[in-house]
Amino acid sequence: MNVPVQTAAMIRALKQAASAHVLTIATVLAAGTMLAGCQKISDVTGSITRSEPAAPNDPAAMRRYTEDLGRRYDAAPNDKAAVLRYSRALRATGQNEQATAVLQRAAATAPSDMDILGAYGKSLSDVGRLEEAASVLEKAHTPERPNWSIYSAQGSVADKMGDHQNAQSYYKAALQIAPDEPSVMSNLGLSYALTRQLPLAEDTLRRAAGNPRADSRVRQNLALILALQGKFTEAEEIERQVLPPQEAATNIAQIRQMIAQSNTWRDIQNYDRKPQTKPQAKTTARHRQPPPVNMDPKLSALDLPAR
Repeated sequence: MNVPVQTAAMIRALKQAASAHVLTIATVLAAGTMLAGCQKISDVTGSITRSEPAAPNDPAAMRRYTEDLGRRYDAAPNDKAAVLRYSRALRATGQNEQATAVLQRAAATAPSDMDILGAYGKSLSDVGRLEEAASVLEKAHTPERPNWSIYSAQGSVADKMGDHQNAQSYYKAALQIAPDEPSVMSNLGLSYALTRQLPLAEDTLRRAAGNPRADSRVRQNLALILALQGKFTEAEEIERQVLPPQEAATNIAQIRQMIAQSNTWRDIQNYDRKPQTKPQAKTTARHRQPPPVNMDPKLSALDLPAR
């Protein structure tokens, strides 16, 4: 997915919220989370060999590529590689409901295959079936063989369910396995922002964006957090790294205008003066809690401040 499409999606989400006069900090950050969830073909876990041809970047070519994978899947619907390739192409092109249906069938056929379960759990999260996603992802790895990508997906589901404390524990567990992984750091930064810890969110996203492996979505999430703090000039400079100058300026101007027309600034400014209550977790008792995290010095700065 190219960068202008990502940014356009963010702007559309913000415009819809602004028109409804509900542009709170959580609504603004939902745009950032949406960018973090926007799928590239390489984002979906699966048993795919390094020799597999790279997916095309051109939208029309990507559609043809997905259709070709669909024909291969139709010819061998029980073939694991065909299932994973086709489902991740569907997710990469926004066809999340169809991807979920493909993976649901595969999971019923191979209920113990952790690659299938991991992809299925992430797809369930894409379509908002969060309780199911949490349950499936829990089965997609084991304490003896934890998977950082699954921990990150579990964190994303917990954040969507409002359980930000557990979400952050999942991200930190992922970072113990994959230190400084920019996609996890980006998710952790957005999670901090969802609990209005904007300076900590900014620090975390700066580290993520400074990683050579970080993609444009990480930098756009950093720009969003900077804009939320009124650092519009720097936010625009970061947007210019991935967009033409005029488009970057227009995007930041629109975000600035929409934030100014909402209660977001008052929400942020008044937060520290309000009693802080622990968010109600929506997870059920049957879900395992995230593992305890023994933070090393490298990650200690990312730990939650004492409550």
